[in-house]
Amino acid sequence: MVLRADARLRAAVVGTGLIGGSVLLRLHAAGVDVTGWDPDERTRRQARLAGVPTADRLADAVADRDVVFLGGPLPTLPATLVEVAAATAEHCLLTDVGSTKAELAGFAAEQGLTSRFVPGHPMAGTNRAGLAAALPELFTGAAWVLCPAPDGLAAFRRLATLVTDVFAARVVPMAADRHDAVVALASHVPHLLAGALAGAAHRSPLREAVLALAAGSFRDGTRVAGTPAQRTGNMLRGNRDQVLAALDQVTAFLDELAGALRSDDADALTARYTEAGAARAELAGRPYDEQVRSFPPGAEPAEVAWLHGIGAAGGHLSGCRDVAGTVSYVAHLPQP
Repeated sequence: MVLRADARLRAAVVGTGLIGGSVLLRLHAAGVDVTGWDPDERTRRQARLAGVPTADRLADAVADRDVVFLGGPLPTLPATLVEVAAATAEHCLLTDVGSTKAELAGFAAEQGLTSRFVPGHPMAGTNRAGLAAALPELFTGAAWVLCPAPDGLAAFRRLATLVTDVFAARVVPMAADRHDAVVALASHVPHLLAGALAGAAHRSPLREAVLALAAGSFRDGTRVAGTPAQRTGNMLRGNRDQVLAALDQVTAFLDELAGALRSDDADALTARYTEAGAARAELAGRPYDEQVRSFPPGAEPAEVAWLHGIGAAGGHLSGCRDVAGTVSYVAHLPQP
């Protein structure tokens, strides 16, 4: 995809809640010509008061744009994608910020949009909602999943450059179905567990005393239970099969812990927590090896396979440059 030579980047954000709003604020802060749209008139007015342009009609917001970010509730994204695609030119890059990818990616393929639609998921957020909670720096250093398609590599390359250069995020290239399996365990099941712990405390006859003594472990473990309930429900239902499969894995490990406790097996209990602690420790900082890889024109299948492999191995991209059809990536892979 090539931007018009006679103008700087023109962007739009459709749906300006927490994530979409943060995209909007970041683009605006970076000096990008960006317009927002939200179905809620009060949200549009709030953006204008913050100095960010918004349109009253979706079609006006996306007209003559080079890239459009699609936000909003997960169930609305397919219809929004069709509407925005019809209102924009073929050169306009489309992407979304939803938390599940396989279903929308399949829908885009059915609509013949894979050449310019790149499914995306910035792995950032808070337990608050709406434009009032949006932060322009929300994505700095965050992982931002992008799902490349063989006939959409030009769009993927352009978007990867935008995400690294403007949002200062780490691009994680990943197949859409692999993304859904990974986030089921990394993000969605934690919402189930947080809800279960907070819900059990709420129903406990000792509720008031529990909440009075709740310390860091309870607060950390239940943080995402404060996420708006409808948003969490949409996320879990949108990835139901993968979430249930991941929950089975968590339940199996929990059964091991419970079994060790019931049998008063100190060694087994210590071993399981040592195993869990090793995974937790890696979150504090993982060493990476850098590699640069280039692909000439005509090597699209190899490029997609390599990109998918980077994401599957826990790696990410920090740079992408396309010169005369030859693309070069700067990738970072975790050390063994």
